[in-house]
Formats: sequence, C-alpha cells, structure tokens
Amino acid sequence: MISNDTIVALATPSGSGAIAIIRLSGQDAITIGSKFFRSVSSKTLAAQKSHTVHLGHIVDEPRIIDEVLVTIFKNPHSYTGENVIEISCHGSLYIQQEIIQLFLKNGCRMANAGEFTLRAFLNGKLDLSQAEAVADLIASDSEASHKIAMQQMRGGFSNEIKNLRDELLNFASLIELELDFAEEDVEFANRDEFYKLITRIIHVLKRLIDSFAVGNVIKNGIPVAIVGEPNVGKSTLLNALLNEERAIVSEIAGTTRDTIEDEIIIGGMAFRFIDTAGIRETEDIVESIGIKKTFEKIEQAQVVLLLVSSIQLALGTDAVKSIIFEIEKIKNKFPQKQLIVILNKIDQVAADELSDVIKHLTPHASQLIPISAKTGFGVEQLTDTLLNLINTGALRNNETIVTNTRHYDALLKAFEEIQKVKYGLDSELSGDLLAIDIRQALLHFGEITGEITNDDLLGNIFANFCIGK
Repeated sequence: MISNDTIVALATPSGSGAIAIIRLSGQDAITIGSKFFRSVSSKTLAAQKSHTVHLGHIVDEPRIIDEVLVTIFKNPHSYTGENVIEISCHGSLYIQQEIIQLFLKNGCRMANAGEFTLRAFLNGKLDLSQAEAVADLIASDSEASHKIAMQQMRGGFSNEIKNLRDELLNFASLIELELDFAEEDVEFANRDEFYKLITRIIHVLKRLIDSFAVGNVIKNGIPVAIVGEPNVGKSTLLNALLNEERAIVSEIAGTTRDTIEDEIIIGGMAFRFIDTAGIRETEDIVESIGIKKTFEKIEQAQVVLLLVSSIQLALGTDAVKSIIFEIEKIKNKFPQKQLIVILNKIDQVAADELSDVIKHLTPHASQLIPISAKTGFGVEQLTDTLLNLINTGALRNNETIVTNTRHYDALLKAFEEIQKVKYGLDSELSGDLLAIDIRQALLHFGEITGEITNDDLLGNIFANFCIGK
C-alpha cells in the first residue's frame, strides 16, 4: 500500500473561515511547492531547514493567488514520515480550491480519506492502535473521551500490548527451539516462569476486556431514557437538564408524541437523554406510535429515569400502588438496566404528604430522588447520581481503557488462546501443541498494533477518517 505519489488535501474543515491549511505529503512535496511559492525574502523553499515557516505568495504565473505562510517538515521528521509542506492561506473557498487545483494539475493527486495517517502508520511513525486513536481524538466530544484518545495516541495501550507480546514471543522462541532438539528431550523454556507469565497475561487481558464496558459508554455516551405517565414533567426535566427549552411543555397530557434526544456533558462524561411519549392507554394513533417508541428506547437505554408526580401520589394509596406496580414491571422486564425513580413536583405538596410517599416507595426503589424540575431543585443530585453509576475509577487512575470494538474482539480471541496455553501447561502437553496456541495468541496481539495486518483491514479502518487527516 506504500505509494510514492505526492498527495494534497485541505487539512482544516471545509467552508469559509479566517485561515485554511492545505497539506502536501510525498517525496516531491517540497519540490512541487517550491515551483509555485515566491518568498518575500527570495528564499528557495527546498533549501530551507525542516520545521521552519516562510512568508510569501502562491503564484500561478503571472497571477498571484494569495499571500500565505508555508511550513516545511522534511522526512523523516514529519507526521507522515515523508516530506510535508502545509500552506496556511486565507479561508476563502475560492482561494482554497484555486491552490488545490494548481497542485492537482502539477504532480499531486487528491488524498484519500485518512491517507496522511495511513502513511504515518506505513512509515513507522505510529502503530495501528495509535493511528486509530487519531480518529477518536478528532471525534472526542467530552473530557473523558479526549483523555482516553490522548492516552492511546501516545502509546499507552499499544505499549502494554507490545510488552506482553514481546515476553510471550521470547518464550515462544524457546519452545520452538525445543522442537528442533526433540530427540534430545531438552527444555529451554522454564515451565514455572512461563506459567507465571501466562497467569500475568491472563490478568492483564481480563482487566483490559472488562474496561471495554466503561470505554464503550465513554466513547459513545450513556443513553438515558426519561419515562413515565403523561404530564408528570418529563419534558420539563429534559429542559432543566439541558438548560434550554428543547421540548414542548404543556398542561395537556400527551403533548410529547415522539422521542426527543439531546446530549449533555456531566463531569466530563457524555449522556444522551431521551424524552419519551407518556405511557398510558390511548386511542390516538399518533400517540400510540410514540408510546411504542418509548418501550423501544427503554430497550436501547442503559439508564432509565422513571418520573412520577408527587401530586398524583399524594391523592391516596391507589396511586402509590399503581406506581409501585410500574416500578416492579420495569425492573422485571429490564433487570440489567439501572432504574432511578424520580419524585417530581415536590414543591407542590405538603412536607408530611411527601414524607409518606417517600416512605412507601423507598422499599421498591433502590434509587429515589425527590426533585422539582420546574424550579431546578434536586437536579444537581440527579446528575451526581448518574455520574456515580459509571465506574470512572480506571479513568481517574489513568489506567488503560479499551474503547475500540476491533481491539476488544482481538483481546477476546487472544484471551481464549492464552487460556488454552494455560490448560496445556496444567496438562503438561508437549511443546509442539503449546506452540500452536501461542502462535495464535501472538497473531491476535499483532492485529491490535498492526504488526500483523492486511490491506482490507487497513482500508476499512482508514476509510472512516476525514480527508486531510
């Protein structure tokens, strides 16, 4: 997949702006750039040192296209490991296109999606997991997702995998050597030390695999469904959480007939709140469709907020029994989901009535939060509770967290093979049988960092990058 072509692309977002950056990379990038760059101090671009910036004009004789700054990066000290120039021009769409078209007509071709980072990988500037972290870093929209992407891009995850692979490879070499001396019945790989290594690898792999549960929600956000009967304040709560009038609020039951979704950041974590249609018996066809979608959203959510009205519950025991029935129904139907019962409109009932309601509901709700969505009372307690549901200990301790599904799959396969190696050691299997499983484990480790890969895999990974990166 290594290409000697010189590629060009816009490195900044498309559209007008103050500044745009056009990037060229390839063996002839500086030479091609020199043909159309006229320095204000008459410098020759190719003769300048790496990592220097030069003021001048891009000229398509006799026409001056723009006054620009050109930054030079000479191989191998560049992002791609090739010669690279970056042209900072004014952000006019016309100027951007004129400069790019000029280079396309004179020895460059348009870069494919992610091709700059692909070249960085192929030239040994990044391993594959670090390259994938570049895309995650660009897509990060919260403090937590940014922190994980930065850690992975700096090699935290790949170094951990590489160290395990190197140690395993060392023992694999000794076992393979034993096979060459099978008739002498010699043992080069100390089985006790090998067993200790396998036990440690199993421990590390299990920790990394378990971290994916946290990593996945950090990367994609935690979906939270707000459910309840009509007119209990679901839309008011969503507006209070978002601090804006996102959903229509009305005294008329059934106002929300479709799901409304929005995302907020709480403590550096992204939460996707879903305001659903009120659950009730209805003959309205449109509202019925909305209620059906409500149950679909509960299925998709990780956390369910069951909103109930303290005004309704203060009316008597029948209303309380009805809500308890709803709590138990959700708990039975969705036992794996976190359920938080929110007692809303507490500002509109007497303190003794509210106390009685809480007393009756507490045995059935492990998480019960009294709030007033209208005034904002209790909303902060709710956001703190949501944040505490997510195990962020590993993130706080700067541990490696797996967020990539491809890495997770490779870790599962490596874990399975290492378990086989452990079983083989316990059963005192011969070296040739152990070697088969060790080779497979090494293969899956190599797939993560890119030491073992294929063109189809690389094509799939880098196709998801933006052009210019």
